[in-house]
Amino acid sequence: MPPFAGPKPYSDGFLNQKKSGDFSSISNVITIDVGGQIFQTTKQTLSLAGSKSLFSRLSNEAGEDSAIPFIDRDPELFSVLLSLLRTGNLPSKAKGFDIQDLIFESRFYGIENLLVNSQSNPSQFEAFNLEKSKVLPLSGRDSPSTISTTQYGSVHVAHGCKISSFDWSLQRKSTILTQFTAIDSLLALSPKTAAAGATDFSGLQIIDLDKGYVKETLNWENVTKSSSTVQAIGSSPEYLFTSFESGRRNSNCIMVYDINDCFRPVSTIGHCEIFGADLDSAIPATKLKWIPSHNLLMASGSHSGPSGVLGNIKFWDLRSGNVVWEVKEKVDCFSDVTVSDYLSVLFKVGVNSGEVFFIDLRNIGSENSWICLGDGRKVINGKKEGSGCNIESHGNQVFCSKGGNIELWTEILTGSSISSENRKVEERVFRKNLMGRAKDMGGSRITHLAFGGNKMFLTRKDQQSVEVWQSSVRGV
Repeated sequence: MPPFAGPKPYSDGFLNQKKSGDFSSISNVITIDVGGQIFQTTKQTLSLAGSKSLFSRLSNEAGEDSAIPFIDRDPELFSVLLSLLRTGNLPSKAKGFDIQDLIFESRFYGIENLLVNSQSNPSQFEAFNLEKSKVLPLSGRDSPSTISTTQYGSVHVAHGCKISSFDWSLQRKSTILTQFTAIDSLLALSPKTAAAGATDFSGLQIIDLDKGYVKETLNWENVTKSSSTVQAIGSSPEYLFTSFESGRRNSNCIMVYDINDCFRPVSTIGHCEIFGADLDSAIPATKLKWIPSHNLLMASGSHSGPSGVLGNIKFWDLRSGNVVWEVKEKVDCFSDVTVSDYLSVLFKVGVNSGEVFFIDLRNIGSENSWICLGDGRKVINGKKEGSGCNIESHGNQVFCSKGGNIELWTEILTGSSISSENRKVEERVFRKNLMGRAKDMGGSRITHLAFGGNKMFLTRKDQQSVEVWQSSVRGV
């Protein structure tokens, strides 16, 4: 049966029926018959659905004639979506419906974006209440090599030569084959588009994940015209950043592309040519992160040598193309590093100690040294206690994986942290918490952490799946 039934429907599918009452004096009230059940609402409520929705059409055409619009759809689902329009949130009775039914119905009415916002709003992320809610299985025998998320919680997962994508509701999964043997860098540009690269395959590929084809390949050539491989990918609202290294590993750079202008090359920063054995002078960036509040790009990289693990963290000004601040790592180099834009703090996990350290960025450029959040007296015994640890920030929280567990670091506010007289940063205090229920703890080593919407995603060594962590009080 078609969704609209009757002898004289409008072109948009609404049918004229004789009114059962006279509401002409209440011009703001709209009466709708859905599947034989009468609903009343206001023009203002319906207009919240957006100009392209069926609800908006009802609001615009109300009062033009004396008919009650009839829609041949499920009235119970309509009731849930009408409540979503009125309050911005799904009612508690929505838990009795399958999320996929709500998705299909929201698409019919043209308000899926409102459903996405209500279910995946980043502001609903509750770090202290996260629990493992589900496991997303992957096809094949390859474990995830990297993952990337979108703002509202869809996730792309690279495993072997494949990329599997899950929509924001985590109900729909699609998998494509790529030209890579293995994918080392992946960045979600949208729910249906990603940038992907590998350390053993030339070029950065912009991939249509819906249709499974390469839309564009971006390359960088050094002075010897040799091929280049991708070491890291990052982005800002305007630009795509890609760290390239030549196939001969004798040069590297960071390319800047305009996302809104067909990935037009904008500039090249940090171009280094390596001569002889001077390896420390040109370590390629293996992590790129944009810092909006400072308008700077953080680029970090490290390598193992005869004297241990060495690295550097550079902060680039795109306008000048210059480094405005650099941290050189020699004693306890980072296993992983991240920036919290919300806290204005640079964090690292020491590869030797396994401890978390921070530098306050509010005095960026000054002689800042790392402050240890853990046991600063810990003796480094030659073992790489922090090897394989990951650290990522989300909102005002910092998450650090240690083996199969996750530490959650939160700043404790103790009053003003900057002196108004000399702008000197006072001591900042962070507290550590372990995450999850007892049954969620442990397991094989965590290999990747990512955040999207109100969800945390993580992968584990030798597991062909992705864990989803959500607040226990959220969701349908």
